[in-house]
Amino acid sequence: MNFNDTPDEAQFRLKARAFLEANAPRRERGTQPSRTVDRDAEVIKSAKAWQAKKLAAGFAAITWPKAVGGQGGTPIQQIVYAQEEAQFVTPPGVFDIGLGMCIPTLIKHGSKEHMMRHVKPALTGDEIWCQLFSEPAAGSDVAGIRTRAKRDGDNWIVNGQKVWTTGAHFSDFGLLLVRTDPDVAKHKGLTMFFLDMKSKGVEARPIKQVSGGAEFNEVFFTDVVIPDSQRLGTIGDGWTVALTTLMNERLAVGIATGILGVEDFLALARSSHLDEEPAIRNGAIRDRLAQFFVESEGLKYTRYRMWTALSRGETPGPQSSINKVVSGKLMQDLASLSMELMGEAGMVSGEGPGNGAFQRQWLGAAGFRIAGGTDEILRNIIAERVLGMPPDVRVDKDVTFAQLESARAKR
Repeated sequence: MNFNDTPDEAQFRLKARAFLEANAPRRERGTQPSRTVDRDAEVIKSAKAWQAKKLAAGFAAITWPKAVGGQGGTPIQQIVYAQEEAQFVTPPGVFDIGLGMCIPTLIKHGSKEHMMRHVKPALTGDEIWCQLFSEPAAGSDVAGIRTRAKRDGDNWIVNGQKVWTTGAHFSDFGLLLVRTDPDVAKHKGLTMFFLDMKSKGVEARPIKQVSGGAEFNEVFFTDVVIPDSQRLGTIGDGWTVALTTLMNERLAVGIATGILGVEDFLALARSSHLDEEPAIRNGAIRDRLAQFFVESEGLKYTRYRMWTALSRGETPGPQSSINKVVSGKLMQDLASLSMELMGEAGMVSGEGPGNGAFQRQWLGAAGFRIAGGTDEILRNIIAERVLGMPPDVRVDKDVTFAQLESARAKR
C-alpha cells in the first residue's frame, strides 16, 4: 500500500504549511506548548482569533459540508492539516469539543433552526461548547447517568450533577444527556438536549488538577429550565444521539497529534548523560528506546488502516480503540523515563529540557487513558469486535433503571 500523499493531498499539505508558516512559530523538537485552558481571558481571546483566522483561510471544519459552513473536504485533508499544525505553536484547542463532537451531533440530530442559530457562531469562534455526559457514578458507563429531566409543559426541569466537563466554566453552550424515564432499561430512558450554560441554576466549579491547571469542572443543575425546542432527537432516544457524539470523540482522540514521541525522547537521550556518557549509549536506555520505536511503528500502521477506511468513505472500526489503548500507555511510559533522564529537574514542572513538556505529558497521560473510554472499556471493545470473544455478561440489560437504583440503595 502507498502511504505517500496523492498529488491533491500534497498540494493541500503545502497550502496548510504555508498558512502555518505565515501565522505561527514552529515548535522546537522536544518542546510542547501547554494545552491547558483555565480562566485566562487572554488565552481564550487568542484561541478565538486563531479560529477565525483558520476559518478565513479554509482550514476550519474541513470535512463539514459546505451547506453548513464547512470546507467540503476529506477526512484525509483534516488529518494532513492536524499533522502540519502539530509542528507549530498555536493556541489551546478551546473549540475541539464543540466543533469535533457537539456541533456535528447538532447537525445530524437537530433542526434547520438549530443549525442556522448555532453552527456559524461556533465556526467563527464566537461561541464555545462543552459536553455534559460523565457523572460521579457514571463515567465509562454513560448509560448509568442519574441527572433527571421532568416534563413541565413545553419545558423540562433538570436536576443533577455532571463531572470532568472540560471547559464548562468558559463555555457558552453545552450538550446535555439526561434521564427522562427511569422505568425502562437504562439505555432506553435517556434524552439529549443542549442548553445555555448561563441559564439560571447552572453552576460550574473548576476542579484543581495535579498539574496545577483547572480545565475540568463539576457542574450542578438546580431546577434548570430547558425548552423542549432544545431537544436533539426523540424523547427516550438519547443513547442513539450520544453514540454520534462518542464516535466523534473516539475518532478525535484516535487521530490526536502534537504529543511527544520517540524522536523527542531520542533528542533528550542524546543531550542527557548517564555515568558520564550520553544516555543514548546506555544499554538499558537503548533497549527502552527500541521498545518505544516498535510500539510507535505499530501505532503508525494502525492509524494508516484507520485513515485508509476514512479515505474510502468508510466508518473506522475498532482501530481507534487499539490506537488509544496503546498510545495512552506509551505517552505515560515515554514521559516517565524522560523525567528520569532529567534527574532532579524532572520533578519540577516548567524546568529542564522542553520547559516542562515531558512533565505535562506525564501528568496528562493518566487522564488521556480515561477520557474517551478507559483502557478497560477499550480492551473489551477490542476483545469483542476484533478477537471475536464473547461479550461481558450484562445482568442489567433488561432491568429498569429504577430497579437498579433500588438495588443499589439496599446494599
